[in-house]
Amino acid sequence: MQFAAILAGGSGVRMGNPNKPKQFFYLGDKPILVHTLEKFCAAGCFDGILVLTPATWIQQTKDIIAKHCSQYADQVAVIAGGAERNDTIMNAIRYFEDECQADDASIIVTHDAVRPFVSLRIIEDNIAAALAHGACDTVVPATDTIVESLDGELISSIPNRSVLYQGQTPQSFNMRELRETLESLTPEESAILTDACKAFVLRGKKVALVRGDVSNIKITYPQDLRVAEAMLEA
Repeated sequence: MQFAAILAGGSGVRMGNPNKPKQFFYLGDKPILVHTLEKFCAAGCFDGILVLTPATWIQQTKDIIAKHCSQYADQVAVIAGGAERNDTIMNAIRYFEDECQADDASIIVTHDAVRPFVSLRIIEDNIAAALAHGACDTVVPATDTIVESLDGELISSIPNRSVLYQGQTPQSFNMRELRETLESLTPEESAILTDACKAFVLRGKKVALVRGDVSNIKITYPQDLRVAEAMLEA
């Protein structure tokens, strides 16, 4: 079985509106979240799709889905996320195991709600890679030189760009293995890990690379929204 978890727990602080999560900002004639959700619903390859949102926004999220993508409303459930990203993912796993009878072979595709330009090819490649390898991360080759500074003032090192990639989402996993990996983390490890793939690497587990796309942007700042508007109109 294959499931999708749309992670919609981000705030709107960096968008200039701390009272409105950024996934609810409009892109064109509908919220960013709706654009993203439509991609996963239209893919036609999921046994369940879950949106995880701040607890205070659950009803608004349901209303938005009913208004803008009512044809998919029966495919989508909405629940509260957790305090941190990995807590939100664990909430998704528990929901799929308890409500959808997810089994040991089930796959979970996790995706940022604010990446509305994810393609069907990326989604399908994630599912295939997760089935083949147990875990995968969507990436694009780094185009800028990456500079490391340990003190924020002087360059410590300049890694070889040819072996560096920029992470995107989806990140996809065998659900049982993801749950076991996250549950194995100590409180200290959990405090510094904001990325499920990093947890796999920390435990010495292999994570396959899936080719992303430069168009699969994350809308975080107002200028990102302006770029997204231009992409939508192109």
